[in-house]
Amino acid sequence: MIGKLTGVIAEKSPPQVLIDVQGVGYEVDVPMSTFYNLPGLGERTSLLTHFVVREDAQILFGFGSTEERATFRQLIKISGVGPKMALALLSGLSIAELAQAVSKQELGRLTKVPGIGKKTAERLLLELKGKLGPDLALPVSVANDSQSDILQALIALGYSDKDAAAVLKKLPADIGVSDGIKQALKFLS
Repeated sequence: MIGKLTGVIAEKSPPQVLIDVQGVGYEVDVPMSTFYNLPGLGERTSLLTHFVVREDAQILFGFGSTEERATFRQLIKISGVGPKMALALLSGLSIAELAQAVSKQELGRLTKVPGIGKKTAERLLLELKGKLGPDLALPVSVANDSQSDILQALIALGYSDKDAAAVLKKLPADIGVSDGIKQALKFLS
């Protein structure tokens, strides 16, 4: 429903941020990795969001990157892992660390995150195996919004994250979205 917010940071109190979007204040829960990278009060920011509606609450979660939001969405699909626990995981471990823990089946690394017990950690390792593999352990560096849009377009067209990231490195950093997609498709064909 609400996929992205762009506005001015009105308040910051971990793990929550209040973003003023043209006079409407949105309370957004963010992982600490996103919180530490936010600009100061009164400055503009943009967050990708995930909207959760429950019987007793409507909660908006915000993320600084598409990878972070995708990992959050993958986590909340797991039985027994709710949005708050997924947020705790993303606050306690980077995406690369989580992917590495899953690929190496490191139970102890997950149980160090507050709120994650042995059984939950075992379930996470089982459910995430093959879903957060080596591709996420090697973060894709995206220089600007155009490159991010090109990357997302290639992934939407069915190319793997790895192939899309590899071709993105071949493109000029200042290329426009439509030209970038055209050139990327030429490289991939």
